[in-house]
Amino acid sequence: MNKSYKFFCKTYFLKNFPIIYMNKKHPLGLPFLFFTEMWERFGYYLMIGIFQLYLTSSMEKGGLGMDRKDAADIYGTFIAFVFLTPFLGGLLADRILGYSKSIFIGGILLGLGYLGLAIPGTQYFYISLFLIVLGNGFFKPNISTLLGNLYNDNNYKHLKDAGYNIFYSGINIGAASCTFIAAFMRNKYGWSYAFGTAGIGMFVGLLVYFIGLKHYKHADVLKPAQKEDMPLSKIFTTVFLPAIVVGLAAWNFPGNIFGSDSTDAFIFATIPIIIFYVGLYVKASIADKKPLAALLTIMLVSVMFWAVFKQNGTALTTWAQYYTDRETPALVKPVAESLYQVEKVTNQVDSVEAFTEKFSLIKENGKAKKVWDKPVYFRNLQTKLMPADHAEISLFNTELFQSINPLWVIILTPLVVLFFGLLKRKNVEPSTASKIAFGLLISSVSTLVMVAAVYYCDNGAEKASPLWLIGCYGVVTVGELFLSPMGLSLVSKLSPKRLTALMMGGWFLSTSIGNKLSGILATLWDGYENKANFFLVNFILLGISAIIMFMLLKWLNKILKEHI
Repeated sequence: MNKSYKFFCKTYFLKNFPIIYMNKKHPLGLPFLFFTEMWERFGYYLMIGIFQLYLTSSMEKGGLGMDRKDAADIYGTFIAFVFLTPFLGGLLADRILGYSKSIFIGGILLGLGYLGLAIPGTQYFYISLFLIVLGNGFFKPNISTLLGNLYNDNNYKHLKDAGYNIFYSGINIGAASCTFIAAFMRNKYGWSYAFGTAGIGMFVGLLVYFIGLKHYKHADVLKPAQKEDMPLSKIFTTVFLPAIVVGLAAWNFPGNIFGSDSTDAFIFATIPIIIFYVGLYVKASIADKKPLAALLTIMLVSVMFWAVFKQNGTALTTWAQYYTDRETPALVKPVAESLYQVEKVTNQVDSVEAFTEKFSLIKENGKAKKVWDKPVYFRNLQTKLMPADHAEISLFNTELFQSINPLWVIILTPLVVLFFGLLKRKNVEPSTASKIAFGLLISSVSTLVMVAAVYYCDNGAEKASPLWLIGCYGVVTVGELFLSPMGLSLVSKLSPKRLTALMMGGWFLSTSIGNKLSGILATLWDGYENKANFFLVNFILLGISAIIMFMLLKWLNKILKEHI
């Protein structure tokens, strides 16, 4: 058995079954953090996987009956604020609370938020979203920072990248498994039970974290502010208070500047926070200036990656729901009963129509009610695939397509690690910054896969094969593996020690801005008659970011060489 094959086998099992290898070389706290994050992500991705479907589902089917533009706006704003609050959570953990308290606070708020979504009514819906946004702010940056602290010991420093890769696989195991549970729960019991399952998953994760507390207690160390750091009281008065005030003012401002009240509020609320991070660089010591400059640059360039990547919950979900052939094969039906829904043909479609979700408004008990004219799924189904009038057809749940990306992560991670391992042996492994640049470039290619899909199915006039989405997710996953775990590791390596959680919050701030941009882009979906142009715009945005990153590589690599 040659060395390359042995290396591949070890890498494959390490990345797909990491618990086997955790206790051999890595800190004892890693398995507990791994499973805590796995269960937390299980809850989050279960909820987010059915989020747009719930918003756009008719009230008769238990949803909120929103149109797709409004749903995309709410989705984008929600996931933006989810990744904006880590700035607050990271700051409080660094200065006052510590990481464990912050993780417990965040986990409890998240669990309550998911359970709250199970309660019918828009009032509980928005209160629950607020709890989730706040909870993620306390949880997300601090568990990542605590993991990095475990590897600050000289015995583990050389394993930090591997530790983050293992941790990242936990995220994707949770994300890959949750949609199957979501499909089962909402098909068998309804939306409320699906959201409730997300809450239960979060509390299981907190139990795992509590059991392993002794293994990372030593890494939960407060980092006092230095003389050049802004006092916490001043941060609240000059950053948080202005962010809240201008955000509320923008929300209530007559008319819209950037298209919707939520978009205006988010953009204006982030301005004081962005100014704060720029101020960190301006006031930094000479020793800290270059690494902070490198981090802020990478965060800025990565915004566009998240803007395109996070469309998996909006544009790509719409593509899966209405443009993709989801019919359940006869061979699969006996074992996949709980994973598909039954649609009935109530009106035979005589001719292929351009896709729009058509409905009529009627009055019931004095209130307007939407009544859909005919099942949307059949409007662009090929004539040869059309079932008989009044027949039933079994369709895989749309949210199952959300599992494709994390499944690709589990499959491709060992191959990517093997690839970089072979390059390292030949002393030609690219730097971390170079990997991020290539990640942006590869991700841009994934949008071209969807351009080809649009042309192949005649701009949605016919159903597309699910292989197009599988291929798109496969390509973007390679880009993700080049970029996302490397970004987390880079923040841990380059950040001044007292600012690690705060800079982790900055990394999530860039994700937040990208997430909001993804929602803005998704609201434009119906405005593109030719859907290929929608994906071409995404290609151009990612391509520009990749070019900028490649232009900055020489400068970034010099800083990395000096400070790592």
